[in-house]
Amino acid sequence: MLELRNISKSFPGVKALQNISVSFNKGEIHAICGENGAGKSTLMKIICGIYQADEGDIFLNGEKTKLNGYEDALNHHIGIVNQEINLISNSSIAENICLDKLKRFSKGGFVNWKKVNEVARKYMDMVELKLDPETPVRHLSAAHKQLIQIAKALSSETQVLMLDEPTSSLTQYESEVLFSIMRKLKEQNKTLIFVSHKIEEVQEICDKITVFRDGRLVGTEDVKNVDKNKIVKMMIGRESLLSYKGRLDAQNHEVALKVSGISSRKYGLENLGFEVRKGEILGFYGLVGSGRTEFVRAVIGVDKKDSGDIEVFGKKADLSSLSKSLNKYRIGYVTENRKEEGLFLDNTITMNICMNSLGNFSIHKGIPLISLKKETQNAQDYKETLEIKTPKLTTNVGSLSGGNQQKVSIAKWLSANCDILFIDEPTVGVDIGAKEYIHDLIWNLAKVEQKAVVLISSDMNEIISLSRRIIVFKDQKMVMELKGEEFFAKPVAEIANTIGEYFI
Repeated sequence: MLELRNISKSFPGVKALQNISVSFNKGEIHAICGENGAGKSTLMKIICGIYQADEGDIFLNGEKTKLNGYEDALNHHIGIVNQEINLISNSSIAENICLDKLKRFSKGGFVNWKKVNEVARKYMDMVELKLDPETPVRHLSAAHKQLIQIAKALSSETQVLMLDEPTSSLTQYESEVLFSIMRKLKEQNKTLIFVSHKIEEVQEICDKITVFRDGRLVGTEDVKNVDKNKIVKMMIGRESLLSYKGRLDAQNHEVALKVSGISSRKYGLENLGFEVRKGEILGFYGLVGSGRTEFVRAVIGVDKKDSGDIEVFGKKADLSSLSKSLNKYRIGYVTENRKEEGLFLDNTITMNICMNSLGNFSIHKGIPLISLKKETQNAQDYKETLEIKTPKLTTNVGSLSGGNQQKVSIAKWLSANCDILFIDEPTVGVDIGAKEYIHDLIWNLAKVEQKAVVLISSDMNEIISLSRRIIVFKDQKMVMELKGEEFFAKPVAEIANTIGEYFI
């Protein structure tokens, strides 16, 4: 169905793809895996006409094809579901699904909105999105937005459908709905290209797997012939180091943050609280929509809370805004949504790293002039410490891979020298190698630098590996707390089973 022959692509200072040849067949779900920066995104952009290859050819159904843009790819029935949310917030669900097809519903300058809504509903039903088609997108969760993107791609009657980390914002149930849709499309003899860092998903849903490393093709295998360890070795050339990291023993340390009685009618939160100590990693585990992220945002002032009391290092605190939390109480928040909230994608790495700590680079105290030399040196220090892969610091963050963007997002708050750090879904859409690095970074923040860390994650292995106390969220409630160094020294499967009992 789709064949790439000897594809190469370079950018200034980077060879993104080197002599790649791979085929994708009809009636097949084909996984593309590799670390961030391996070349996966570049390959997908070439397939859908956004980038032009420097060398090599594309064949569709045996015929050499030149794709001169995404619209051209759509005309060849090639579609993509991006990991990033690319929707118009002020428009309705139906408008977003039918955006590139509105001409079909227009006559004499007027749009038949009834027909638009009917067509949108057809594809919303396919992804089990049970909402009014006229609902504005801005009111919806990240999970709902991802489902809209999938419905939009399906509405283009694609024969080749690329899905880039499509489950990163979905609950387990929503992921299963997506997998069911993918299986039906496979039965319809469509070609599906599935990019994911979740090896378990690849093993569950895919027929073949192709692995990239540093812009080169490592190999293509039938999924049934490879186990998880072999896939990891293909991706990073070594075994995964994700495991029990040891003891923190923070139970006698000073309480850094104490929260009680937090309620929010908007999010259905009632009388919730916790405390976290210096040198501790407290885990908030729960699926998307369980209330964990909404609770954190209410605590630190991103969203308004209706009631609650907060103490920072034993003193009553007013966390009525994120700015006040940072500047007065040295509390930071690495958001789960780095694209829309965490970073300025059209600005440089230096600007993004230093934006929360500009006061540290003043030429003279009290004078609002910034030393560009100090600012650049600070960014360079974090670039080296976090191993951010970039040709230069003046590179716009939006051009970096997802893992490197996440490192910049974390660097921004480390630069602000926060004592208390909330880190929400730090490795969503991040490859195994970058995940291990970020895990080591979080561990050292608590173990070495004695920061108080609250880790919010729906990745059970991640939360068990790093946290030494876990609060489990379900239906906007804290349903259990697990703690004790000895408990977390047990096998991961045993701990996971204990947590899993609350989600049956």
